[in-house]
Amino acid sequence: MSKLSKTYLSYTFLIMLVCWGTCVLCSFNDISLSDHKLLLIPYLLGGLSPTIASYLSLKKSNSVTGVRDWAKNIFDLRHNVFSYGMVVVMAVLFILPQCLISGYENGAPFFAIIFMIPMMLLGGGLEEAGWRYILQTELEKKYSFTIATLAVSIIWWLWHLPLFYIQGVSQYGQNYIAFGFNVLGLSFALAGIRKNTGSVWLCVLFHCIANSLSGIYVINDNIAGNIAATILLILCSYAFVKLNDQRNLFR
Repeated sequence: MSKLSKTYLSYTFLIMLVCWGTCVLCSFNDISLSDHKLLLIPYLLGGLSPTIASYLSLKKSNSVTGVRDWAKNIFDLRHNVFSYGMVVVMAVLFILPQCLISGYENGAPFFAIIFMIPMMLLGGGLEEAGWRYILQTELEKKYSFTIATLAVSIIWWLWHLPLFYIQGVSQYGQNYIAFGFNVLGLSFALAGIRKNTGSVWLCVLFHCIANSLSGIYVINDNIAGNIAATILLILCSYAFVKLNDQRNLFR
């Protein structure tokens, strides 16, 4: 693992453990996030730990000159219609099998996705400033696409673990193993988007759309739908990578 990756992971997990660790300790003492709004501060900072760590580690390695340079590398909006189409297809393959197999409850109305996607920048999207911008890219310098993606998915899954012990968040009390399958599928989808387009922004967008859809279609806690969605996302990821190698559609 490269020095940049080690620095990034050190910062990410240190910030996460301090912030979410505080929330977990409060939860164990029946201090709920929904009842004590001040806990939103460490909760949000913990969620932004990959983003904060991205800037700190890239600045330390002199890979970016400042916040503006860092943000410019993330929000690379100019991509062709095929690239944006790939993001939409992946998002549909993420949510549809879960809805059909596991069933769902209605959450927010569908039109709310217009407002939810920008909100999800702070609700997960900006994590991609670290996981795919740094970690996936650095690991692929040494390992194959498959091995690198599996490694990122395991690390990403473990990073989420404290959320399952924080009262007042959506993951509290949910099936951590079922969630792990979702993380695996999403990791391959995001790695494929990153590999095909070289874009961090499209990874951010996909993450925002996926999280928004999960707020509109609240999936029942059933592992079968997660597995089906994961298999489809992995197959689709490889198919898009092969297609791009042959026809260079996404650059």
